[in-house]
Amino acid sequence: MTTIAVTRRHILDAANRIIRRDGVARLTIEAIAKEAALSKGGVLYHFPSKDALVEGLISFFIEGFTNDLTQALAIEEASPGKWTRANIRASSASISEEVPAEAAAITGLIAAIATNPQLLNPLREQYDVWQKQAENDGLPSTLATILRLAVDGLWLADMLGFAPPTGKFREEVIATLLNMTRLTQE
Repeated sequence: MTTIAVTRRHILDAANRIIRRDGVARLTIEAIAKEAALSKGGVLYHFPSKDALVEGLISFFIEGFTNDLTQALAIEEASPGKWTRANIRASSASISEEVPAEAAAITGLIAAIATNPQLLNPLREQYDVWQKQAENDGLPSTLATILRLAVDGLWLADMLGFAPPTGKFREEVIATLLNMTRLTQE
């Protein structure tokens, strides 16, 4: 990683800590500079506006999840539903024990983006790619889409604390989703 990339990551980590600890309302360039032990100008050099920082956080999330998905794909058996199973594993693993920084930021960003919905465009575009991958996974496209939406719902339940399944029950929910990828008839 270059020095610039390390510093950008350090700034994004500081922003994530602020969101988790203090909420998105406290996410300011000044607060990030203080948290990252940088000058305000140092933060602005890498992220010239709060919108640029939000875009950076979204890109950070997309890159992190794409990496998790790629790793899950590498160990998944080659058969219809491979991408969907990898997506289920990557999505449920990224939120199981402790919420990683890139995923934690998304909950706060949902509120921040309400003021500028265009900032979600990169995430929307990535979801379009993921949806196409689900549809071309060898499963009936309706089933693949239902499973993608179900795992997205599980992820959001975890992120927002909306009665997420835990323990053995969570394992059973994930196992059921995985088993459903074995269904090949519409």
